[in-house]
Amino acid sequence: MPTGIPDFLDLVGQLPAVERTDHQRYSKFAVSGHTFGYLWPATRTVGLKQTLAEQLALVAERPDVFEVQFTAGASGWVVVRLEGVERDELAELAFEAWRLSAPTKLLEARNDELPT
Repeated sequence: MPTGIPDFLDLVGQLPAVERTDHQRYSKFAVSGHTFGYLWPATRTVGLKQTLAEQLALVAERPDVFEVQFTAGASGWVVVRLEGVERDELAELAFEAWRLSAPTKLLEARNDELPT
């Protein structure tokens, strides 16, 4: 079953120390001051931080669902069309984005527990 905005908000809400900042056209999600995601309600898309390798793999595998947003250092951001992913896949993508930005103390406390 495809996901929607409520699914994304529920998943990131399960992750520790997530800070949400709402802007006119989008919301930004960060952990300890480091941005890991964006939500654009009008297009029902999210932008998520990933590794460069994962960014390229996702876009190559399903260009109708994923697109390159931008790269920054060792990170490759992807735009995700929510209707093109299942909730468990979105949970993995959101968790990985959070994990790439979270401090060690939070990572150790969370282990590898995905949101559900």
